Parts: sequence; C-alpha cells; structure tokens
Amino acid sequence: MSDAQEQAVKNTRTLVGRVVSDKRNKTVTVLVERRVKHELYGKIVARSRKYQAHDEQGEYKLGDTVEIAEGRPISKTKSWVVTRLVEKARLV
Repeated sequence: MSDAQEQAVKNTRTLVGRVVSDKRNKTVTVLVERRVKHELYGKIVARSRKYQAHDEQGEYKLGDTVEIAEGRPISKTKSWVVTRLVEKARLV
C-alpha cells in the first residue's frame, strides 16, 4: 500500500453505535448516541442520530454494537459501511 492509500484509510470517520433495524437486505440502521454540553445551560444532553450502513453478508443483528466507517455513496441514504462487531447483542 502506498502512503496516499494509507492516509486515506487512516482519515476515514468511524462511529460506534447500536443496530436498531436489520430488516432490509444488505443494510442495517445504526443508532449513534453522543453526549454534549448544552451551550447555554451547561447541562450534559444526549444527542442521537441514525445512519444507514452497508452490511454485505447480513451478519449483524438487532442489538449488536458495531463500528461503522464513512465511504463512498452506495445508495441515496447509504454512505457508511459496517467495519467490525464491537459487542454481540445479549439475550434477555
């Protein structure tokens, strides 16, 4: 791998979130939660956002914690790819 390719791999944005939907073919919906300080009041508030991520083999299931990385646009709503499983969903 050349230096330019290594830089491209290193500079991709990655997020960790929970799979909240796995109903579509080759796609999972990942909920990413983050905590930020409110600008005026200083209280820590939870902010969340859902990302559609590409899952080629359909191996990630509801409740799994996964890492997603930004990539090229795959469809109208999908430009993230699931890179690895962080934690398997626990059975209740």
